[in-house]
Amino acid sequence: MHAVVVGGGIGGLSAAAGLHRIGWTVTVLEQADEFGDVGAGISLWPNALRCLDELGVDLTEHLAPQREGGFRDKSGRQITRFDADAFERLHGRSLGAIHRKDLIAALKNAVPAESLKTGAEVTEVHEDGRVRFTGGELQADLVVAADGIRSPVRRALFPDHPGPVYSGSTAFRGVTHFPGARLGTSFDRGTEVGVLPLTGGDVYWFVSYVTEPGGRPDDLRSKVATWHDPIPALIDATPKESVLHHDLYYLATPLKTYVKGRIALLGDAAHAMPPFLGQGGCQAIEDATVLAYELSKQDTTKAVKAYDEQRRPRSQKVVRESVRMGKLTSQLANPVAVKLRTALLKALPAKATVYIGRDITGWRPPRLPRPVPPRTP
Repeated sequence: MHAVVVGGGIGGLSAAAGLHRIGWTVTVLEQADEFGDVGAGISLWPNALRCLDELGVDLTEHLAPQREGGFRDKSGRQITRFDADAFERLHGRSLGAIHRKDLIAALKNAVPAESLKTGAEVTEVHEDGRVRFTGGELQADLVVAADGIRSPVRRALFPDHPGPVYSGSTAFRGVTHFPGARLGTSFDRGTEVGVLPLTGGDVYWFVSYVTEPGGRPDDLRSKVATWHDPIPALIDATPKESVLHHDLYYLATPLKTYVKGRIALLGDAAHAMPPFLGQGGCQAIEDATVLAYELSKQDTTKAVKAYDEQRRPRSQKVVRESVRMGKLTSQLANPVAVKLRTALLKALPAKATVYIGRDITGWRPPRLPRPVPPRTP
């Protein structure tokens, strides 16, 4: 069986890894001239880490378990503490963080090199599995559309869908070398700043705040200049040209199905969400694992139907929860509401914080078939 994966990001490469693991031939078509998602990190929650285990993806060298940290206000006063030990006891895994380039590299290592094609812009996808791209045409038993939030495949399949809408926040992200930085999230009115240590003394940081779309990147340093250490220092230590800036969009109108014919939408193409739960990439990895599992046990038509029935309710719930979390945290701007939120969080025991979102982070994937080792003569 042959699958064509449109898009070589986290979701597309996860799908390719899963399909290869269950014995399919895979072709990944990536529009860019090279695979990679440099300049930022990503948090990997236990639900995604378990999926990566099933997909056969080894992150050992590059995954940074997140230890003690917590929530603070703009001045650095602690609001509540994150109990990493209690989190690990609950889930059996730590919260992890990794540079996106290292995650992409690990996913690529789980896919045969000959399966990966760059500079391949997809121009047509048909429900019968026919795919045209710059450089050729392929006939597939399955097409996985993992081509991002502004997915051309989704637009072609569902031309009446309104597409992504602005969440109300813009975001900046960067990675810099800053040994000693600790895990933390800090809030002010309509603003959130996150710090996640990576391996080797590197740190991934992000800043999001409420503004009109099209905000100016030059506003960042002045936005955090009076925040507590080490936030201004992290920004200053990051070369300006390395800072990523994106307005945050998501699919507010849920799709009625993720599949059509031999095509299955996956990741942001199916359920793009704002990042306020840190689950965007994690949900794409879940998608890939469930899709591979269903294809491992039944024919393609039944498998994609089962994939849709399982993934659509859960992923769309996570979209709704991400929107809700944003309104309660980083997008909350009313000063009275901010004070009330701070008081409620201060009253929350550290061990209780690990149960927030447990139904999302505690999800366990199905077991994929293990590859059969080659016989020795």
